[in-house]
Amino acid sequence: MLRNDGIPTKEDLDKVTPPDKILDTKAVAILECFQEIPCDPCHAACKQKAIQNFKDINDLPEIKWEECDGCGICVATCPGLAVFIVDKTFSDTEAKLILPYEFTPLPKKGQIVDGLDRSGKPVTKARVLKVVKHKTKTWLLYIAVPKQFAMDVRHIKF
Repeated sequence: MLRNDGIPTKEDLDKVTPPDKILDTKAVAILECFQEIPCDPCHAACKQKAIQNFKDINDLPEIKWEECDGCGICVATCPGLAVFIVDKTFSDTEAKLILPYEFTPLPKKGQIVDGLDRSGKPVTKARVLKVVKHKTKTWLLYIAVPKQFAMDVRHIKF
């Protein structure tokens, strides 16, 4: 349970996961923000206006997935590292994920790493596509994982 161990429940995740008709057709942001705290940089950063205006600064973010183009700006601006991009259209067998990354050393392009789930357990191998430093000084990690693990992998270990 999120409050006890920091790991969202299936019910938590179902509330923030786009329908398959969206996931299967384009890259899209997933906002795994579950705590009502004063924060809204994801909305301010979204040029497509996919992340809706907050009625109250403490509201949870809401996204119109149809408007999202998966650009990743919201990933770099989220101070809670709660946003990532899933692109299941990357290839026939792999999905591309864009994850925030705040550890050293940085992985290298082409490196094969362990893809970890939300609890830190390895679930599959992942291939590093690139590592980019955003102007917010947050590193963005682009990785490829087997499609069936696109909604499970949230970090890496190497």
